[in-house]
Amino acid sequence: MSELSKLFYERIGLSQGQNITFDSLDHVLEKTAQTIPFENIGIINRKTGEISKANLVDKILIRREGGICYELNSLFFFFLIENGFDAVFARGVVYNPVKQDYQDLGRTHVTILVNHEGKTYVVDTGFGGNLPLKPVPLTGETVTSSNGDFRVRKLDTNYGDYVVEMKLKHKDTEWKMGFAFDTRKPIDDVTEFNEIQTIIAEHPESPFNKGPLLTRLTSNGNITLTNSTWTEWKDGDVSKETIETERFKELAKQHFGLNQD
Repeated sequence: MSELSKLFYERIGLSQGQNITFDSLDHVLEKTAQTIPFENIGIINRKTGEISKANLVDKILIRREGGICYELNSLFFFFLIENGFDAVFARGVVYNPVKQDYQDLGRTHVTILVNHEGKTYVVDTGFGGNLPLKPVPLTGETVTSSNGDFRVRKLDTNYGDYVVEMKLKHKDTEWKMGFAFDTRKPIDDVTEFNEIQTIIAEHPESPFNKGPLLTRLTSNGNITLTNSTWTEWKDGDVSKETIETERFKELAKQHFGLNQD
């Protein structure tokens, strides 16, 4: 077993002896979503590093931090490749439901495409609280997990040839758009994502350079922390607390393992 795989197993709490197969990916995705947070602290603190395999291992597996889509999905891509999967990246554009349009940042979402037995699937660990927790086939078939219903639909847009749609459990009654992505321009080199990191860190319309955001799924919902609020979804019930700096630091350490001193 590679050092990356060994550290990844340790980080998400999987037994070292388990062999990762396509059929066990849903379990791995769920453990990953409940352990490694989607968070932008590095961007807010202006402490970003080059996107590379070594730096991602150091940040997420050794220092036990989280990251944004291009970090979380890049690390998971390396884990998949080292465990014998046929995978590539695809870049996409996130849909903004408030604007009823796609974000104006270009193709800044990074997702993974896995090929298995003649079918292609979206595998994503970097979409905040909207994670499918299972591979989603590019056939339009609905996949159901503890986080809701997900599907990938063929749809030609200015941003790609497919879209991911979802109905989050306890939150959505209708299908809503997640992101569009392009399968015609597969990527296998993470250095391309340094451009994405620069946009996310510096663009005036980036949602991730305004204030801290930390979120991860739990066994019965999800938790989200900003510098002013603490939100917890549990079995469909939501509680929200207004917080200040000291409470933020306390919650970041307690629930996300991040020391903000």
